[in-house]
Amino acid sequence: MATAAVDISSSSSDGKTTVTVRLATGKDVSAIAVLARELAEFEKLAHICEVTDAKLLESSLWKQPAFQGPTVLMLEVAAPQSEDEEEQQRDQQGVVVQEAFEEVVRELNLTRPLKEDPDTDSCFRSTADERRIVVGFALFFPNYSSFLATSGFWIDALYVREAYRGRGLGTILLKTVAKQAVRLGAGRVEWCALDWNVKAIKFYQALGAAVLPECRLCRLTGKALQSCNL
Repeated sequence: MATAAVDISSSSSDGKTTVTVRLATGKDVSAIAVLARELAEFEKLAHICEVTDAKLLESSLWKQPAFQGPTVLMLEVAAPQSEDEEEQQRDQQGVVVQEAFEEVVRELNLTRPLKEDPDTDSCFRSTADERRIVVGFALFFPNYSSFLATSGFWIDALYVREAYRGRGLGTILLKTVAKQAVRLGAGRVEWCALDWNVKAIKFYQALGAAVLPECRLCRLTGKALQSCNL
């Protein structure tokens, strides 16, 4: 379904854009499903991608408190609001405080203004604020390190839509996950990277992440998983 173009560039010449990272809710299933399918296409794994809105709603995604089970953060952008607009929005909607997570709001100065494609699926209109556009997401869950004897986060998906890459948005998203890990006393944050995705690997290394060539991801799924029984 197409929607009218949403201007998310600043009307001023300084190119300021507001970036928000927030906790996803059940209202975001359509955007999450589309983003997951786009990620699968990008990673050349569309043949194993089975995500749908219904599967997400039926899954355990929101059955546990945030950060105690699978957790999704939505990455959104919008033209910055004036002080009057922000005050008006607070008066109309009230201020929602989420104890588990402090919503991240940053301003970027962009040389290239951001404009949403008029043919973009309407699911990318933010469910939290219709003036914002969803441009990416992160899905992660807690794990535990026997070596560190402490919990951590495993990032299953970190994705920024193609038109919005190379602008620092992915850095904000990944650093938000890391910040939350530190806040909760986690010992590390981990994820895997495809060996051919050199650009992504360089991005992770620039943030200080160690890429471990001696490790190989092992996976049981489908028939192989079903056949592993005693």
